[in-house]
Amino acid sequence: MGKAISEVIPFAIGVAISPLSIIAVILVLLSAKARVNGLVFTAGWLVGVALVATVIYLLADAGDVSSGGSGSDTSYWLKLVGGILLVLVAFRDWRKRPAAGDAVAQPKWMSAIDTLTPVKTGGLAVLLAVANPKNLALSLAAGASLAQAGVSGGEAAVGLIVFVVIASVGVIVPVVAYLAGGERAAHMLDGWKTWLSTNNTAMMAVLFLVFGAVLFSQGLRGLTA
Repeated sequence: MGKAISEVIPFAIGVAISPLSIIAVILVLLSAKARVNGLVFTAGWLVGVALVATVIYLLADAGDVSSGGSGSDTSYWLKLVGGILLVLVAFRDWRKRPAAGDAVAQPKWMSAIDTLTPVKTGGLAVLLAVANPKNLALSLAAGASLAQAGVSGGEAAVGLIVFVVIASVGVIVPVVAYLAGGERAAHMLDGWKTWLSTNNTAMMAVLFLVFGAVLFSQGLRGLTA
């Protein structure tokens, strides 16, 4: 069980550091339907992360089993492709980062968060969980690593649960802070939102590059071993 958990923790931390989703949940918590939509957003995020990680694990594990071993090329190819994707996105984001002192415009969809129904809020959370290139690549890496580890189905399930929980910390913490502090937490959350909005692009570029290089090297090493 410890092996399964250790395989997914680094990738789960990478998913947890998702500024766009954190900004989105903070905007939800600053809206008129903060309590209901905040909980719905958290549930949607958990479902999205769990869905992607589980599907990728099952695909990677099926490929490994059909190839007759826990170290088949399927998982290594998944890591290689995920690493390339992240490195490409890193260079794109670094070129798009705002210059110091420049105003950072919010995406149009963020301005509509205050008007979202609970159902649409949950849908937005699922979309942010599954459509983010970083989250997709890191979920891919976590599932592939579990498949390579050769753990039992029960151990893999525990690993996936741990992955989902840790990957959701960035969303859960603002919700818990709001539920515990109520309106008093609004000022603190607004400060978090401002900082994340200003530093989002540069921060994500660095994360993309680091995790992309790690995944690429793991995949390449496995394919050439």
